[in-house]
Amino acid sequence: MDQNERLLHASSFGAAAVAYAEHRPDYARAAVRWALEAAPGPRVLDLGAGTGKLTATLLALGVEVIAVEPDPAMLTELRSDLPGVRALSGKAETIPLPDRSVDAVLAGNAMHWFDMAVAGPEIARVLAPGGVLAGLWNVLDDGVGWVAGLAEVSGPAAIGPRDTPASWRAVTADMHLPKSGAPARFGSPEQAAFAHGQLRTADSLVETLATRAGMIVMPDAERTAALARIRTFLADTPEAADGEFTLPMQTSVLRTRRI
Repeated sequence: MDQNERLLHASSFGAAAVAYAEHRPDYARAAVRWALEAAPGPRVLDLGAGTGKLTATLLALGVEVIAVEPDPAMLTELRSDLPGVRALSGKAETIPLPDRSVDAVLAGNAMHWFDMAVAGPEIARVLAPGGVLAGLWNVLDDGVGWVAGLAEVSGPAAIGPRDTPASWRAVTADMHLPKSGAPARFGSPEQAAFAHGQLRTADSLVETLATRAGMIVMPDAERTAALARIRTFLADTPEAADGEFTLPMQTSVLRTRRI
């Protein structure tokens, strides 16, 4: 994906903010605990917070959360759903916080949208020494046969290169902050994955996949055809055809520490 396409996808979510808030999953608590276990204190920045899916999980774990989100529609949903959270307009490349003001920076399904050459030093600026940077991604468990079939039918616009465990590990293996041309700011990254799931119906799963960036920016006719293929697949799949089911997922985490 080139820079222009990345920016188009990254800025697409506001058009689906209400659906995003309703249909996107939360994050496995064990994954969030692992992301935070080395943090030197309780102050956490949810960067690229969207509608607050990760923010809500952080609140449930009892940490002090500040949310930063660039899209006005997403930020409106976050403030509506979580009115007690300090929620600021801003982006990874220009974080509206003072130096050394947080102990951890977490990004839920967002780090791949950051311009890390710029965001890396900015994240390092707001982190306390020894602070944690972690990206979390909810991925579909394609080790389950019917989920692998769903990924194949859906295509990369709906289930892309970070959306299954093996492809996530490959894509994020080198997604750490650049160290060339400046003193190293972060240590070596670590990866981990945690079992997760989301209660869905065939209809609500289609609505979930429709909130993916690749689907949002797709021409209407192509999107309609893609969603129709997914509906047909789910109708023909016993595990998903009748009523509610748990969609097999993992929350995958990439973690590093500020030096």
